[in-house]
Amino acid sequence: MKVLLHCQRLRFIWLAKPAGRHFHRDSQLWAPLTLDDFEAINRCEKPLPKNFNFAADVLDQWSLKEKSGERPANPALWWVNGKGDEVKWSFQELGSLSRKAANVLTKPCGLQRGDRVAVILPRIPEWWLINVACMRTGLVFMPGTIQLTRKDILYRLQASKAKCIVASEEVAPAVDSIVSECPSLKTKLLVSPHHWDGWLNFQELLQSASEEHNCVETGSQEPMAIYFTSGTTGSPKMAQHSQGSLGIGYTLCGRYWLDLTSSDIMWNMSDTGWIKAAIGSVFSTWLRGACVFVHRMAQFDTDIFLDTLTTYPITTLCSAPTVYRMLVQKDLKRYQFKRLRHCLTGGEPLNPEVLEQWKMQTGLELYEGYGQTEVGIICANRKGEAIKPGSMGKGVVPYDVQIIDENGNILPSGKEGEIALRLKSDRPFCFFSEYVDNPEKTNATIRRNFYVTGDRGVMDDDGYFWFVGRADDVIISSGYRIGPFEVESALIEHPAVVESAVVSSPDPIRGEVVKAFIVLAAPYKCSNREKLTAELQDHVKNSTAPYKYPRKVEFVQELPKTITGKIKRNVLRDQEWGRA
Repeated sequence: MKVLLHCQRLRFIWLAKPAGRHFHRDSQLWAPLTLDDFEAINRCEKPLPKNFNFAADVLDQWSLKEKSGERPANPALWWVNGKGDEVKWSFQELGSLSRKAANVLTKPCGLQRGDRVAVILPRIPEWWLINVACMRTGLVFMPGTIQLTRKDILYRLQASKAKCIVASEEVAPAVDSIVSECPSLKTKLLVSPHHWDGWLNFQELLQSASEEHNCVETGSQEPMAIYFTSGTTGSPKMAQHSQGSLGIGYTLCGRYWLDLTSSDIMWNMSDTGWIKAAIGSVFSTWLRGACVFVHRMAQFDTDIFLDTLTTYPITTLCSAPTVYRMLVQKDLKRYQFKRLRHCLTGGEPLNPEVLEQWKMQTGLELYEGYGQTEVGIICANRKGEAIKPGSMGKGVVPYDVQIIDENGNILPSGKEGEIALRLKSDRPFCFFSEYVDNPEKTNATIRRNFYVTGDRGVMDDDGYFWFVGRADDVIISSGYRIGPFEVESALIEHPAVVESAVVSSPDPIRGEVVKAFIVLAAPYKCSNREKLTAELQDHVKNSTAPYKYPRKVEFVQELPKTITGKIKRNVLRDQEWGRA
């Protein structure tokens, strides 16, 4: 971090025009493409170019305009940690540093185009450098939250056959404990001012790396990133995205939902392990030439959050409903936000009362969006359109969003069914490419001529969509997706647990939380329930990611007598939510 904190501090002189790019040579087109062209491609009005690379075709175009004087130097990234440290990079500086990072990955790390790189870092500038460096070298970027445990990391490294892991000190001990079980892993790269046995030091290598690097000419449908996404049964799936699906597919999102211009400063609170970080903190924002604002904030704190909004000229804010639920408990009228003009939320349903309280106290609307790791933003409340409290908004271009039944028939307005995207002759380029090594799961997302999201909803007569619940039983708590099977698997490892069923339970702050119904083994039936609950919660925290532990535990004599765990969960979930 030390070398990064010495970067030049820049004034904010904002861009007036969209960035341009050139098609690659083999397309035989050299006319520069503007942001309007990317939007036309996203609308499917123009064909997807054969080759595309976000670093070269978007970021470097902003950098060239700065360098030529056509546009002055402008911040691309603004990072603070609340302790006085600050980093501001122009697009030129981002370009220079990411080329150095690309040389670190390909030379001392020995990585080659197509290799998979697991990246487990908190909100630090190096996360963005590694991200862009992977684009420049054609490496497949696989982000993960630093809350991942030894077991989670082992699964991800083994399933992906990752050649390299880039991690911070928080994660290094867990990696070292399982590295002998990961034969494909060749390189460990530590992001820290300190040295660690068996790890290369990124910051040390970055200082000595050359700034000269030729960006790989990647195909538009070549793999760019893999996101691990939870399901109801089994381990997380590997959803693979292409250069084009991420790099071009979020152009319209940046304009119509995020409502970004080149003069905006975008603060997206998402964890670096989730696709929402890619949407709000990389692609949509930089396509629009806006500044990505980042606060290190390891643990969310409402006072720090509000102080940040009053101190920095943030114009656009995006966070999970959980954050807004906490904020509206404060007297927000006491705070004067410098430039805040547009607020967004997503990742879980937003309570209508929170939306109303936020508007009453701040005078600002909350624009909810709904999407998935696999296909991006599906529905959104867009600036300029009426907001119906509790609605996810309308379907967004280029998707044709419908409510369908189990046979793939479109249902009329007001009728509950599955939220689906109608497919034309070709699969949209902004879709994920596949679940890696899992063709059955990939094929299961298609029903007749629809992509099925796995969520249930209703569309009203005005075309607004209303979230009802998941067709499966994935729990969404504070924006985190939690597969109940993962938690049940962790619980059953404990000798006190004979059987368990994990479901969502309503919560006024987090929307929903994990609840475990547990049948105890005979020797534990007389145990102190309070102590045993704490012991089981700690066990889950140690077995899987801490955010997955059951915040509620109920001990029962028996669970519903059904054939499958899914039906069992459905019965208990309906019972739990019926109490609310």
